[in-house]
Amino acid sequence: MDSRQRQHIDTVLDLTSGSAGSRPAATAARHDDIIRSSWQRCIDDHGLDPTRMQEARILPWSQLREHQERVEEFTQIARHGLGDLYRQVAGIGYVVLLTDGHGVTVDYLGDQQAAAQLRRAGLYLGSDWNEMHAGTCAVGTALATGSALTVHQTDHFDATHIPLTCTAAPVFDSAGRLNAILDISALVSPLPKSSQQLALQLVKVHAHHIENAHFARVHRHDWSLRLSSAPAFVDVNPDYLLALDDCGRVIGHNRRAQELLERELGLPHAGPREASRVLGQAFEALFDARLEQFGRCLASLPAERRVLTLNRSGRTLFIGAVPPAPRWRVGRDAGAAEPAPIAAPLAALCGDDPALERQLQRATRLVDAPINLLLHGETGTGKEYLAKALHAASARHRRPFVAVNCAAIPETLIESELFGHVPGSFSGAGPRPRRGLIQEADGGTLFLDEIGDMPLALQSRLLRVLAEREVLAIGAARPVPVDLHVISASHHALEQAVRAGRFREDLYYRLNGALVTLPPLRERRDLDWLIDKLLGKDARIDSGARALLAAHTWPGNLRELANVLEYARAVCNHGLIGPDDLPDDFGRTASLRAAAAPVAHAPPPAPPPAPAAPSPHPYGPHHLPPEGMLLMQYLRAAGWNLSAVARQLGVSRMTVYRRMERFGIRSPNRRDTATSH
Repeated sequence: MDSRQRQHIDTVLDLTSGSAGSRPAATAARHDDIIRSSWQRCIDDHGLDPTRMQEARILPWSQLREHQERVEEFTQIARHGLGDLYRQVAGIGYVVLLTDGHGVTVDYLGDQQAAAQLRRAGLYLGSDWNEMHAGTCAVGTALATGSALTVHQTDHFDATHIPLTCTAAPVFDSAGRLNAILDISALVSPLPKSSQQLALQLVKVHAHHIENAHFARVHRHDWSLRLSSAPAFVDVNPDYLLALDDCGRVIGHNRRAQELLERELGLPHAGPREASRVLGQAFEALFDARLEQFGRCLASLPAERRVLTLNRSGRTLFIGAVPPAPRWRVGRDAGAAEPAPIAAPLAALCGDDPALERQLQRATRLVDAPINLLLHGETGTGKEYLAKALHAASARHRRPFVAVNCAAIPETLIESELFGHVPGSFSGAGPRPRRGLIQEADGGTLFLDEIGDMPLALQSRLLRVLAEREVLAIGAARPVPVDLHVISASHHALEQAVRAGRFREDLYYRLNGALVTLPPLRERRDLDWLIDKLLGKDARIDSGARALLAAHTWPGNLRELANVLEYARAVCNHGLIGPDDLPDDFGRTASLRAAAAPVAHAPPPAPPPAPAAPSPHPYGPHHLPPEGMLLMQYLRAAGWNLSAVARQLGVSRMTVYRRMERFGIRSPNRRDTATSH
């Protein structure tokens, strides 16, 4: 503990114990009423001890993920605002934090070169800045008061944090409840607190923009009113937002509208955790106008003629009205809903598999969202096809689609391949500058396949590209701005790689703006559709071969299916694929897997019926060897269900079918596929 920390602890103790008279007036004046009230709460309500200095509290990954999942939709909307704010303050040493309503940092942008120092200070992803744990701080005190403020250096309660300057503004939901905190903080700053006035204004402005963006998302299916004191801003940057139900009653608003209407109605100001008292108020009770006057016709009037007057104060505002977006109903009848539409490039990837359709419906809504997408699925499930379809469905479809397989490029070359280089920047660089793949994707989509295999050293450089939207070539002095939509993919569980330290946690959250999961082929219900789509009009497939394909477990997924069908099409006669046309080793992997499976976890095979005397039968030769007789008994007992017999014997359906062929056994259910001798 240094002398400054000891002096700070004495100041906190003096002020909170009522002995402020012992301190010089100048010392007392450093801390305003909000700070002094917070210090008192820390002592009286939270039971914190100012003499006990505590390190920053960083939540473990599993707990952080729980907080992030609860606010995932809001975070996706806020992320663009965070990036814009960070670009304005990063050059003067600030980091940007977004916390949830509990004070836990769920998104973060900061200088990766100082990551270790920032983490120790708590200016990092997962940090808990709730006042009850951290004491007086910008995030915690903004949560407690619902007000934007700066907590500068010795304003902090805990002496551990007095080097920091932190400025925060609350972000409210459309019901008036505190939803999140936007904060910018720095490890070092000038001594005067007045040096943070610009920081406070920036945070308040960006919190307002994020709040408005969230309002627009939540109330996209409601009538929304935009109100402003100036006609020039009513349609582009309104001060006040209101959402109305079909009866013209307020069902949502932004914070500025809430405060305006509380004053207009003479209502007490609601606390940060309370629902707004403006909700439920009728439009005619607030404004000197009838709701019928406003509608689609407003768009045809110039802004200066769209005037509205508040009933009580007579204040004049300018108005714009936004009609509700149409709702997509699911269901075929009146009470049910119609499935949400899927963009045509995405719809071409699916037959009638419900799980995949849900993913594609969600992906359709995300194609032009300002967030990065992470695709997950087993090898061969079609992640690159999905990435190309997402690009084709987006507004960037006329711009480049650049695919990078992070596992296929040698580690020694991947940096220059991605970022480019200037002449002579390294041995073998060549005499001409080279644009990297990131720059080649400018204006379009960058697809990073097998992102989990990217070397750890390059992950920080990629993070900088995503955060700052600019790329610095090897050997270059100045970065080049890039406009990218980044889609990444992996068959690995990246969360495990993060926990193992093989993948940067902050990069993972930057890439995972939204997760789209592709189901493995064995779980899809549209196999027949896929078979017909891959074969096209060049070949047909009979029921026996189709049944064998349906019984296979497809460890190689779509890639394996395509290879099997391509082989079968090449060897079949007259364009008709039968069981004999499938590859010789088809199904062997599944058989080996079944044979190696622990017997204790599988139901015991049903005992075969007592052997019958070999006698003539209509489905095979008159004399079968013992193995053939045993197979016949299994088949009869199972009602000629080949899948059930395969499970009992621990082999693949293909193996059962081939044994039947060898012994001349024909199924009464499939005479068209039988083999006779």
